[in-house]
Amino acid sequence: MHQDIKIGVFVDAENVRYNGGYQLRYDILRMFAGRYGGSLLRLNTYIAFDQERAKEDPEYRRRAMTYQQMVREYGWKIIVKNVRRYTDEEGNVTTKANADLDMAVDAMLQAEKLDLLLLVTGDGDFLQVVTALQDRGCRVELLGFRNVSQELRRLVDDYYSGFLIPDLLPISYEPRNEWGEPGSCVRGVCAKWFPEKGYGFLRFLKRIDPNMWIIDPRQEGSPYESVFCHANELADEVTDEVMSNRDSILEFYIQQSDKDDGYVANNVRLVPSFGGTGL
Repeated sequence: MHQDIKIGVFVDAENVRYNGGYQLRYDILRMFAGRYGGSLLRLNTYIAFDQERAKEDPEYRRRAMTYQQMVREYGWKIIVKNVRRYTDEEGNVTTKANADLDMAVDAMLQAEKLDLLLLVTGDGDFLQVVTALQDRGCRVELLGFRNVSQELRRLVDDYYSGFLIPDLLPISYEPRNEWGEPGSCVRGVCAKWFPEKGYGFLRFLKRIDPNMWIIDPRQEGSPYESVFCHANELADEVTDEVMSNRDSILEFYIQQSDKDDGYVANNVRLVPSFGGTGL
């Protein structure tokens, strides 16, 4: 990547929130998007706001406004999508605040001045948008959490699981977690597993880095770390089949090895309610 590339980021905040990305940190997302250097020309996030609820619930309005202000302070442009209510023939009320069309149109209009677009969503409705952007010469990357369209994953130039980006999502039960330090909790994938031997090796991203494509921790410049894992450290739901599936995203603690300068894994489990795919 050239250092003078022009980057745009487009976040479908509601899709992210409902698919595992609740409490996404916009400061970390900005760091991730800018890891190649270059200029972050567009930072757009499309956030739902319920006007009717805000009239009746001052606390909701206060929290929503506070949150939006915090995101703005990180340099993001907020496009507010007002929630709309629909009543069917049986009187059932549903709410919608879809940002798909706005996000797609903005990405297409602004792509003329961008080299790289990062889409933060899992919605398969963006397939045609991605193809159109690529046909215009743009590189298109995707970051998602759960329920990410497999077709969309295959179509983009690169896909990243948001679960695996250091500190992008907080570890709820470890509020002072220092990702990558001995004793910390991290998320990663299984790189090799030997069921007949009862052990294998996990891999996690230690830092946000432009060399994230160097996934082999043994190679110079790789931002990944290898972690030894014994079968005794696996939770009940983490079977040999799960460990052999590179799409399984694991959450575990790391400790310094007593034998060398490497890491060992403790308390290995699946990311809670994980239903998506990995890095």
